[in-house]
Amino acid sequence: MSTIKTETLSTPSNATVPVDTVVNGTAKAWVNFNGTGTVAIRRAFNVSSVTDNATGVYTVNFTTAMEDNNYSVVALRYYGVNDNGKYAMILSDYINGDSTSSSCKLRIFNPGVDYYDSNSINATFFS
Repeated sequence: MSTIKTETLSTPSNATVPVDTVVNGTAKAWVNFNGTGTVAIRRAFNVSSVTDNATGVYTVNFTTAMEDNNYSVVALRYYGVNDNGKYAMILSDYINGDSTSSSCKLRIFNPGVDYYDSNSINATFFS
């Protein structure tokens, strides 16, 4: 395998961007999955599987581990008309040590109610 080393990338119109911006500013993994019934990944990048741990609690497993545990997670869930006004927070579980460089635990939580499954969950991971 060959390695190309450069500090800046340039387009034909001479727009430039530092390589560090490309390497450090792009998602290292992302996933779109169905979290109801049998969990199923619809599309993903650098995600090998999603484990259904309990109602509303999932572990996203990375194909290639993150550099360390200090990555950022942006997660959303689909809000459907049959959700009866439910809104959700998606929490990444760093506090209990359940998220590591090789996996991230996500919890879908309806404040004041409980955890619950959602039919469309999307998460993106930056490191």
